[in-house]
Amino acid sequence: MLIKTKKAEIIKNLEKEIKESQSVVFVNFHGLNVADETVLRRNLRNQEVQYRVSRKTLLKRALAGKAEGSVPELSGEVAIAYSAKDQVAPAREIYNFQKTHKGLLSILGGIFEGKFIEGAKMQEIAMIPSREVLCAQFVNLINSPIQRFAVVLDQITKSKN
Repeated sequence: MLIKTKKAEIIKNLEKEIKESQSVVFVNFHGLNVADETVLRRNLRNQEVQYRVSRKTLLKRALAGKAEGSVPELSGEVAIAYSAKDQVAPAREIYNFQKTHKGLLSILGGIFEGKFIEGAKMQEIAMIPSREVLCAQFVNLINSPIQRFAVVLDQITKSKN
């Protein structure tokens, strides 16, 4: 059992981390063993995403008044994933781990752009590709008509010869 001063310190740290982060993802990690959690933490760390297990009551106290709306239902064992640098990375990395390790993690919701959002909406956000992938897709989209035009011109020159 935690003493009152320790609980206050944990809440204060949670509030600070939530305030400094771009987005927060609430994760139910029921059934996650130590080896899988180590892999998860390593993957998150590589993407500069922090991961922290917390008691639900302390987390709810820390979340009070931190975003618009109401806190989503936090069921089971709860952890938070958050990042101060990338808004989408926490959700994306949890989602990617969830795809490879079926049934071990579930996204319960989160905080995105100053609002509490439900798990389904957070799943949609998780499917947004990284900035580098989006830039590559954009360049490919712009380059495609030019490339097709060059192929057509090449075919015309071959047919005239």
